[in-house]
Amino acid sequence: MEELLERSFQFIEQSGWFAPLFFVLLHVFRQVLFIPVLLICLLGGYLFGTIYGSLYSIIGLTALSVVFYGLIHILPSMKDKLTALKQRFLKDKHQLTLPQMMIMRLMPFIHFHLVSLYLIESTRNVKDYTKYSFLVSIPPAVVYTAFGDMIHELPLAGTVVFAVFLAVLFLFFRKKRTNIRWNDFFSPKNS
Repeated sequence: MEELLERSFQFIEQSGWFAPLFFVLLHVFRQVLFIPVLLICLLGGYLFGTIYGSLYSIIGLTALSVVFYGLIHILPSMKDKLTALKQRFLKDKHQLTLPQMMIMRLMPFIHFHLVSLYLIESTRNVKDYTKYSFLVSIPPAVVYTAFGDMIHELPLAGTVVFAVFLAVLFLFFRKKRTNIRWNDFFSPKNS
């Protein structure tokens, strides 16, 4: 898997003016390859810089959302599974606002298509869905891509130190244990 990912990155980097097209397609097909959105956006910042990487990521994430819209109508079992996930994740029956969905899309641990399902349920047609998907894709594309560009601008020693710092931070938080159950964390408090 890592070899395929590395080859994909090299292919995009060496593709010249086709690179943005391949990058957008990588966004669309990333779910088949089990690559997180965060990693693809970081790659966009590294390869294209903050401005162009963000633009290509927004286009790619919006295209992915449109493909999801089509798939969810073709495969009702996928919609049922995501609906069950949504009901377990958020107990409240209220509709999320656009800023709330933007924040959820920015969180790397929230399933990408969970927000897309909310958008499908809160819009009337594919045109509205596409517009809101575009808007909701802006925060993660800009933030993650800018971070990828920043890593690219660091000298090699700075990048290595930063990577080690993130690894240590990851291990530090991984060892912590909590006694709060998943359902207790996401259920509303009783007054």
